[in-house]
Amino acid sequence: MLKISRALCAAVLALGSTCALAQAYPNKPVRLVVSFAPGGPADIVARLISQKLGEGLGQPVLVENRAGAGGVVATQQIAKGTADGYTVLVTTTAFAVGPSLAKAPGYDIEKDFAPVSLIASQPSVIVAYPGLNLNTLQEVMAAAKGGKLNFGTAGTGTTPHLAAEYLFRVLGKVDATHIPYNGGGPALQAVVGGNVELVNVALSPAIPLIRGGKLRAIAVTGAKRSELLPTVPTVAESGYPGFEDYTWVAALLPAGTPAEAVTRLSDEIDKVLKQPDVRERLGNVAFEPIGGPPARLAQTVKSDAAKFGRFVRETGVKIE
Repeated sequence: MLKISRALCAAVLALGSTCALAQAYPNKPVRLVVSFAPGGPADIVARLISQKLGEGLGQPVLVENRAGAGGVVATQQIAKGTADGYTVLVTTTAFAVGPSLAKAPGYDIEKDFAPVSLIASQPSVIVAYPGLNLNTLQEVMAAAKGGKLNFGTAGTGTTPHLAAEYLFRVLGKVDATHIPYNGGGPALQAVVGGNVELVNVALSPAIPLIRGGKLRAIAVTGAKRSELLPTVPTVAESGYPGFEDYTWVAALLPAGTPAEAVTRLSDEIDKVLKQPDVRERLGNVAFEPIGGPPARLAQTVKSDAAKFGRFVRETGVKIE
């Protein structure tokens, strides 16, 4: 009888320990590490969902910007970080592009990360310094044929960078010099100040500057016009049918993170994205909320890695 009692106690204690572990995450603040500078799409989305995500998790959710090398700096650090669910990479489509550009990026997008959520997506917009006498994409291409133009992006290897290279070099067959910045915000400030002639950047941070007359919108890269900029044509409408490009924002954790932490975080992000006020706020900055299970993000990363690998091969883009 004594042995049975001891065994029963041990079983109860083990069950209690399992329950405690399952309920333990999170038991301290969670950090969303944005791989780009403030003002860019990843930063906008992270800050928009952080408070409500914290409410759902029952812990503070802190946003930290760690920009550099088109998102590679933060990605490398988190790939080597502690896999406990408390340090989350918030990045963009650049995550899927990096391996095509760098022979040794310092991480493997499939082996070193656990996908969490494909949070949101939006097209990019090509904008020009208002001092330039350029109003359409046809005029931009004509100017590039007559002499070199330069264009800025949020960094080498970002979706807007490769899409612009493909548009100019492959489709337009013109020469345009790329100038990388550490995020969409700095790139936009550069074109506002006339330090760069054009910028291709995710739509949301550009909208206030376009509406305020500080930038001239040339074309959006989506399959259809943006409801927020209905008079701005798409690239496809501007003479390049079939062209479309989007920047997504996603959350990932280091590989080896406990499955319960991945699932909890994914589920809570989904709950946040379903809230009407969050959807409205995302829509106001040109984002379409997506969400879904981690497998959805894994498939998106795989397909985009193939797509932009082709862009890299056809444009000859390299990281200097």
